[in-house]
Amino acid sequence: MNELHRSLADRIIRHIRTSDMAEGAHLTEAGLQDILGTSRQPIRSALGILAEQGILQKVPNKGFFLCDPGLAQADAAPPADETSDEAIYLKIADERLSKHLPDRVSENDLMRRYGISRLALRRVLTRISGEGWIERNEGRGWTFAALIDSVEAYRECYELRQVIETHGLRSPSFRLDRNILADLRRRQTMIAEGGWQKLSQMELFETNSEFHEGLAELSGNRFLLSSVQKLNQLRRLVEYRQTLNTDQVRGQNAEHMGILDALDAGDTGLAADLMFAHLGKAKDRKARAEMF
Repeated sequence: MNELHRSLADRIIRHIRTSDMAEGAHLTEAGLQDILGTSRQPIRSALGILAEQGILQKVPNKGFFLCDPGLAQADAAPPADETSDEAIYLKIADERLSKHLPDRVSENDLMRRYGISRLALRRVLTRISGEGWIERNEGRGWTFAALIDSVEAYRECYELRQVIETHGLRSPSFRLDRNILADLRRRQTMIAEGGWQKLSQMELFETNSEFHEGLAELSGNRFLLSSVQKLNQLRRLVEYRQTLNTDQVRGQNAEHMGILDALDAGDTGLAADLMFAHLGKAKDRKARAEMF
């Protein structure tokens, strides 16, 4: 088991958990390509690891199926050491937020800083690039994207979200998709029933981000969706550092469920009003939090 395959197996596990997949769910290499941002061969190897562990079942000529969701609550692989892809990813994230890393970095400097090979570093940087908070320079090196790193920036982010996400729900091009709504409700129901306690901070953030992106997709405006995705990318690192609060999680979840109830009833105007209030509460809460 090499480090790349183990890292991908861990990420597939997170996808299974945040999606609240049921026994028998079909995991395809093509479907995981967009999520993992890599080619099919290493994904196939990662799926094979999970099949060996009994989490997935490989069916000849059909692919991989989830056979034991309970096993997905455990780690997909042995605990990672300090130079694993995941450990290096988290170190870079923490040092960037703490302003210990400059805007522009070279691979050589990062290799020395973290004691890893160029191949391992590039795997991590490729993941970070896929998440939108670093870009490769035309020449050498990499440049970090601007992040939400102050209370004022957070307030501005949420004010923009209030404008675009509520507009998406009110847009004439908004179209209800019962399948998407059902999938979003299933994930939020999992959280309501206490499943969030089995998720990491990273996984809970991903689940709630997918709620907002799912509704943005229904707006019928591809640029609105890409804007919501970009804002979620900018929020990602700060959200990872926050301490989970039971009342906060339950409150956000209840607000999400209220929005879904309004949409299921066909009342997009009420859903938009609830979304505006939901984002406003989050904006006020973040302004009071000691995140920076």
